[in-house]
Amino acid sequence: MKSGETRRRKGRASVSGQRAPAIAVLGCGQWGMNHVRVWNDLGLLVAVADPDPGRRSLVADAYPGVVTSATASEVLARPDVAAVVVATPATTHAAIATQALEAGKHVLVEKPLAMSADEGTLLVKRARDLDRLLMVGHVLEFHPAVLALRRLVDDGVLGRVRYLYSNRLSFGRLRTDENAMWSFAPHDIALCLRIVGRSPTDVTCRGAAFLSPEVADVTLMGLTFPGGTQAHVFVSWLHPFKEHRFVVVGDRQMAVFDDTAPWPEKLVLYPHQVDWVGGTVPVARKAEGVAVALDPDEPLVAECRHFAEAVSTGSRPLTDGESALGVLRVLSAGDRSLRAGGAPVTVDEVEPSVFVHPTAT
Repeated sequence: MKSGETRRRKGRASVSGQRAPAIAVLGCGQWGMNHVRVWNDLGLLVAVADPDPGRRSLVADAYPGVVTSATASEVLARPDVAAVVVATPATTHAAIATQALEAGKHVLVEKPLAMSADEGTLLVKRARDLDRLLMVGHVLEFHPAVLALRRLVDDGVLGRVRYLYSNRLSFGRLRTDENAMWSFAPHDIALCLRIVGRSPTDVTCRGAAFLSPEVADVTLMGLTFPGGTQAHVFVSWLHPFKEHRFVVVGDRQMAVFDDTAPWPEKLVLYPHQVDWVGGTVPVARKAEGVAVALDPDEPLVAECRHFAEAVSTGSRPLTDGESALGVLRVLSAGDRSLRAGGAPVTVDEVEPSVFVHPTAT
């Protein structure tokens, strides 16, 4: 045991009056390093694991008090580690998360929860059977703008939600192990389900693969909810500029969450109205947008604090395994529709024994 590690563990702050848990991060890629930074800043990081010696060296140089290991097994064998973050490649999420649960650790697994409905269902059941906490990294649900947007919807400010659409577009971060839908869309699907408050009845998805065979670089997904609410999710990693925009249209007002905008402009309300001339002719009456005041906070920091508190207190996390299964079922239906040329797929038809993501085999 390194002396620096001992000092760090002794200095951990409490969470909600409870002793804060010691955290390990499994996987030190681009997003994993963000977790390393945040957990270290929170004073809770004690160990990391990554098979790449170069990544381990980066951690060792930047955070000399953190123990580095080549394998997850080494970290999971440590009795002082109460919980782990699984930030490995998506196709390994279910297997490594299961390994961590069986080692007695609470788990925060990055999205997606798994690459098949079967994997996800088994993982959630395993966590329940072992009485371990399982949380999924749907980080945008902890964004101040999203939290404010949810309050606006819940308070009826927007009225009845008519439709939602999201654009998650950029150039780069190209993958061959998962398509753009599996890589980008979980965030937006999670927001749609949270805003509407229920699962869609059916899903359509069209896309195209330009770089790698059968790995779609761009997809457009349509979700139909009970009561007629519609949602569209457009994702691409072959786009000339970055756009992260989520729009909610209600029958009273409209809201736009633009995560690429400065903080004062990230969430804007548009009180547009429709007047009816003679009771039959609709006329649009535009209004100026009104920015919603937000308290800036890094979503990943809020997510990590939430996980630490859930581990310490035993409370149910916002983005638990059950909620992630809802997202996974929509992804699974979308993938089936994509492979069927855009044919509608009923979400209830996606049985665990039927669908397995091609990259999971």
